[in-house]
Amino acid sequence: MVVVPAAQEDPAPSPQSTPETSRSAWRTLAKMGRPRATKANLFAALLALLLGFGITTQIQQTDASGLEDLRQDELVALLDSVNSQASRLEQETDRLTTTRDELKNSSGDAAALRAAEERLQMLGVLNGTLPATGPGITITIQDNEKGVQAANLLDTIEELRDAGAEAIQINDQRVIASTWFGGSSDTALTVSGHPVRPPYTIVAIGDPHTMSTAMAIPGGVVESLRSMGATATVTSSQQVKVTALQPTQTPQYAQPEPSATAKESS
Repeated sequence: MVVVPAAQEDPAPSPQSTPETSRSAWRTLAKMGRPRATKANLFAALLALLLGFGITTQIQQTDASGLEDLRQDELVALLDSVNSQASRLEQETDRLTTTRDELKNSSGDAAALRAAEERLQMLGVLNGTLPATGPGITITIQDNEKGVQAANLLDTIEELRDAGAEAIQINDQRVIASTWFGGSSDTALTVSGHPVRPPYTIVAIGDPHTMSTAMAIPGGVVESLRSMGATATVTSSQQVKVTALQPTQTPQYAQPEPSATAKESS
């Protein structure tokens, strides 16, 4: 008896090896990752748009809030102040350039000596060891209600420095880099430990227009003092004198850098 073996069927192709099955799987995955146009998704997108618009508007308002509240004459005065300060810096640059050229071209020590003397005088004015004269303003602060505090005097000095003041004194006290303010209006305000009493007279040398404009800006020194019951009168002049002097002080800790000293002497 002859046994005929049954015909074997070909194995079915594996799903993993079928290109059509692979493409179908990718399409299914793409459908799952595609955002659905539901009410929740639309509402979230609307909120994101409104939030972005609000942030952009707030940034634009913040950038413009510093100048948009000023009147036209105040904007013109502020522009004049900036131009005046730029002109002053250009003049200082020209003077220093001329001095440098003289030192380079000089065959003797006359130019170097003159430059050293000018620098010594300039440092004396800045350090308060020499009197100074020049254009500037005088601020008279009447404080009948004793509302002015040491912080108000400090704010006034900082505003004057920002406006280019080169020499300042309050009553009979010279103001320099190390000057500090204390005390209270109930007893007496102090400038570096020295009492000062109203009326407070502040004399500052610099560009009169720039400094007077800085004092009168909205929310500035004059307006702040007025809110405390004090009055501040600003007078511009082509010549004011700062006569209060500071004694020469020897630094206790700070010493000149040897490398910088060697460069200046060479």
